[in-house]
Amino acid sequence: MNRRDQIKLTPDEQTAFLRDAKKAALATLDQDGFPHVVAMNFLARDGAILMTSYGKAQKVLNIRRNPKVAVMVETGRAYSELRGVMIRGECQIIEDLPTVEEAMRAIRGKNSADTSAADTPLTTAPKRVVLKVIPKKIASWDHSKLGGRY
Repeated sequence: MNRRDQIKLTPDEQTAFLRDAKKAALATLDQDGFPHVVAMNFLARDGAILMTSYGKAQKVLNIRRNPKVAVMVETGRAYSELRGVMIRGECQIIEDLPTVEEAMRAIRGKNSADTSAADTPLTTAPKRVVLKVIPKKIASWDHSKLGGRY
C-alpha cells in the first residue's frame, strides 16, 4: 500500500472530522485569477459544505464569476499530527431568506462555544447568502496513521 493510501481518512473518519471541526479555509479566485483565501465557520451536511456570507463580500463576487472553489479543514501542529480534508467543488449561492436563517442557526449551533458567533443577530440574514459547496474531488490525510514514520 502506498503512503497516500495509508494516511487517507475513511468516509466515516471524514464525516467525524468535519462534524467536529470549527473553521475552514475557503479559496476562491479573484478577478485577476489569484487565490483569495478566507477563514469561515461551516457546517457539513448531506455531503455538502455550508457557509454563510454577506452577499456583497469579495468571496461571493468571486464565486459569482467562477463557482469553482476549494475548502480545506485541518488540524495539527507537528507533521506527525497533521489531519485534514480538502474539498474541491462547485459552489452554489442560495439567497432564499428562510434557507439563510436556517443555515445561520445551524452553524451557530455547531459553534455554540464561540460566543461571537452565538451573538450574531439574525437581523443580518436579509443581507446574507448561503454558500453551498458540492464536492467534486476530496483529498484527506491523517499523518498519525504512519506511527511516526514519515
